[in-house]
Amino acid sequence: MIAPEDIQGNILRGYARHLHAAYLLTRFDDREQARAFIARLVDEDRIATERDWGEPPQTRLNVAFTHSGLQRLREDPAPFARFTDFCEGMRARARAELGDLGANDPNHWDRSLKEEIHALFTVYGRSGDVRRDAARALTRELSAAGMAVVHHQCADLLKSGREHFGYRDGFSQPALPGVSDGRRSRRGEGVQQPRLRLTGEAWRDVKLGEFVLGHEDEDGVVPGKDEPLLLNGTFMVWRKLRQDVDAFTRWIEAEAGDNKDAQNVLRAKILGRWPNGDSLVRHPAGVAYNGGARGHDLKVNDFTYAADADGVRCPLGAHVRRSNPRDALGFRTERTRRNRIIRRGLPYVDRDETRGLIFVCFNASIARQFEQIQGNWLMDGDSFGLGAERDFLTAGLDPGQPSVRMTIHGDRGRPPSFVTRTEQFVTVRGGHYLFVPGLAALRMIAGGG
Repeated sequence: MIAPEDIQGNILRGYARHLHAAYLLTRFDDREQARAFIARLVDEDRIATERDWGEPPQTRLNVAFTHSGLQRLREDPAPFARFTDFCEGMRARARAELGDLGANDPNHWDRSLKEEIHALFTVYGRSGDVRRDAARALTRELSAAGMAVVHHQCADLLKSGREHFGYRDGFSQPALPGVSDGRRSRRGEGVQQPRLRLTGEAWRDVKLGEFVLGHEDEDGVVPGKDEPLLLNGTFMVWRKLRQDVDAFTRWIEAEAGDNKDAQNVLRAKILGRWPNGDSLVRHPAGVAYNGGARGHDLKVNDFTYAADADGVRCPLGAHVRRSNPRDALGFRTERTRRNRIIRRGLPYVDRDETRGLIFVCFNASIARQFEQIQGNWLMDGDSFGLGAERDFLTAGLDPGQPSVRMTIHGDRGRPPSFVTRTEQFVTVRGGHYLFVPGLAALRMIAGGG
């Protein structure tokens, strides 16, 4: 059973009104001061949870810890020993597990994102000004508690509601039991099953244990069972991705020419969706449809790749098809049901006008979920019969792989075409693996028990 008062907020349900975030990546040396500060946040009911919100406040606060942070706070972090991915951290696993090579190599990350951190405090505001003031106030409190902010990162939902490449992002989320935001259709967002005779329903919710520890997962196992420190917690991936919008635009115009329709089709083929989020499976190129002309409908995620096994409508290597293959690997979603993630990222614009996305996701197993998607599906084409082809949108370049190629399958018997780029569209600037405790676990961490 879900315990919304114990699970931190913005995990099962996104903050629909708090669309301005400040990420305070923090380091501390004094264990007792840090414990006392965390205890005060919990005692003063300042950590937002999943309980019924009512009228949302102006700001919300959440906290997560790296493995080294938990080691400093607790004398015995033994419950985490089995989670090798979390213990090693993103930087140690970036090359081998995530394919972060060349410009994405951790040696090239932003200096402040290469430093060791112990905690991430995230401040959400209903406006940019509210977020700014709340983040400044929290920074002063952290300093008084002997905690130094190593990196301060802001991110805000753009007025267009899209990310910098011009696409809607984050609306395709796993359907969870007992969790609904009242807006989305559940079809196409969970686990596919044989169509039930009485209801005709072909989808069910994903088990909660795939995202929150202490609950049953898709294999009938309860990860974190009998470990109070893990109960109602989850692992968080935080990743800063710079987007070179100008390079992407130049490449599209060079490949498709001045024809705007041809440009939109090429963009959609690379992404696998139209700018408003509708899938190429539901609205293929060549059909009278303008993906930017209207908002998507409630059936936006109600589709499979079964009728497009050859990738004629949506290329096999399209970004969204690689990151969430659904039934594309066979046996309905049996081969992908254990690789879903909950995404809560936001776009950013830094002071030097560089743009990008703060990628945030939650999962019960970083290796099985996030790393499988990023390192195997996006950076390796074997699962999709594409050989060495990597994700055309996000793959980096390095001396051993100075270009990225994508196959776009032809329709009506036409042969496939191929596109190639030698510029990098997305560059990793840094990141961390963190643990987001439940409220009871936070009290344990603060008390050292």
